[in-house]
Amino acid sequence: MPLTLYADFQPETREQLTIAVVGLGYIGLPTAAVLARAGHRVIGYDIKPEVVASVREGRSHLVEPGLDLLLAAVTASKSLTATDEAPEAEAYLITVPTPTKSGDFNHPDLSSVFSAVDAIAPRLKAGALVVLESTSPVGTTNQVARRIAELRPDLKVATGASDRDAGEVDVAYSPERVIPGRTLRELETNARVVGGVTPQAARRAAALYRSLTSGEILLTDDRSAEFVKLAENAFRDVNIAYANELSLVCDELDLNVWEIIQLANHHPRVNILTPGPGVGGHCIAVDPWFIVAQAPETARLIRTARLVNDGKPRFVIEKVCELMDLDPAFRLGCLGMTFKADVDDFRESPSLNIAKALSALYPGRVVCADPYGHALPADHGLALVEAEEALAQPVVLALVPHVEFRAANRPDAQVVDACGLWA
Repeated sequence: MPLTLYADFQPETREQLTIAVVGLGYIGLPTAAVLARAGHRVIGYDIKPEVVASVREGRSHLVEPGLDLLLAAVTASKSLTATDEAPEAEAYLITVPTPTKSGDFNHPDLSSVFSAVDAIAPRLKAGALVVLESTSPVGTTNQVARRIAELRPDLKVATGASDRDAGEVDVAYSPERVIPGRTLRELETNARVVGGVTPQAARRAAALYRSLTSGEILLTDDRSAEFVKLAENAFRDVNIAYANELSLVCDELDLNVWEIIQLANHHPRVNILTPGPGVGGHCIAVDPWFIVAQAPETARLIRTARLVNDGKPRFVIEKVCELMDLDPAFRLGCLGMTFKADVDDFRESPSLNIAKALSALYPGRVVCADPYGHALPADHGLALVEAEEALAQPVVLALVPHVEFRAANRPDAQVVDACGLWA
């Protein structure tokens, strides 16, 4: 199916649907709330009872600007409800996590996707639309369609473009493109890539997303849509790896990487990113491995970028150890543990892993500060303190440039600035 730009795409009617959002995490919960505000009847489905309970009370279990107010409104109006049992709906959006397995090339773990499919399959009726939003390797959406067909032989499920518009259940793919901290706004304004197992599935999914976003809607097939998301995040990962590798080279040559980048970026066609302690989060640190897993001999640059970024935490730890080993009385203050600034998201966070590693290497000598520390699991094992106390230690490690930390002066201490906090 050729790529079609639907900048002015409008369904013939602004159909209001009963939509089940499967997985109420960082993407699913804001998506459910925005769809409810758009006029749909939305049922949030999650297997975690505590998540369901918080949504029923109109509270968000995660930090996202504006989400608490929106949840309170749409739950009060009954536009959004929540359940821990698979509901009946006209459309299903699957927004569950797709992490990687350990081992060569970090193969993707799609168990949550298939568990979600298994849960909703008995509830499907003729005319249902199933859209996968979880970041997935190429071919996953077709696997979803085939799995539904196997589980529901009583329904005709289109499982390939050769089926054309045939099918009582349509399956499509549309990846999210939002950033924590601006999720609500970007859900309603970002362009959306929608790929269908069949053209009919793509058109139906596009009509649903037109009620969600004012951005462009771009239609394609499911395999292309899956790869678009991977290509976007691999592009970002490669660019970050370049900045991180520059920081390693500058350290070896005794140069100030922050000054080098600042000067280089005055070139009209150069925009080097900011180095950091590694790469974290649920996308950039994971998605490029999906490409590598499917093309291990070809995706050499993408694989190397992943190795550079995954190796940066070890470099940071070694720089800190050089200072801590100067004096057995030295204590360390770590600033920031989330995967990026000003969010409460610790998924795949290199900063959190660095803080834990240093705490294990120097027991009783490491304290950590983060304005979102309260969101850590109870068994985090770290000594959490206020920022002032962390800044007062003989050795200070800047890992995440939270706005709270940016207001502080560079301390009179041995400093390892891994994020450019005081560049």
